[in-house]
Amino acid sequence: MSKFRVGHGFDVHRFVKGRDLIVGGITIPHEQGLDGHSDADVLLHAVMDALLGAVGLPDIGQQFPPDDDTYKDADSGVLLSRVGEMVRASAFPVVENIDVVIMAERPKMLPYIEKMQYAIADILHLERSRVNVKATTTERLGFVGREEGMATSVVCLVSDGA
Repeated sequence: MSKFRVGHGFDVHRFVKGRDLIVGGITIPHEQGLDGHSDADVLLHAVMDALLGAVGLPDIGQQFPPDDDTYKDADSGVLLSRVGEMVRASAFPVVENIDVVIMAERPKMLPYIEKMQYAIADILHLERSRVNVKATTTERLGFVGREEGMATSVVCLVSDGA
């Protein structure tokens, strides 16, 4: 009988001028990008934390420390690929599914969701059907509603594959 583990990830980044906006491994046209040590991909960061949590490993801040210049402007897709290797080497190597909610007022995410799903699936060597991405606004409430930044919440399910 298979054994399962659930992981949850959450990430937040503020908007800043002078950077590309990268969400879910996709560059999205926008007047601002997200601020962070790496490329600040708020979606992939939350996916990484969900996967790491599900298999009982330390979070991305410990795996890829923000004070380590090795990760300055790092491509979060490359980091997610490394996390995928960690998951496959764990006692729960099968990613059953990943479910994502992006919280942003602007830009609208709908035109990019399918590309994000394929990008995540490709990075993790999964069938696209195992990755679901949704987007919502916060009805103009809070820092997301004031368009100061974006947030992402992710839940994943992993199994031992038995």
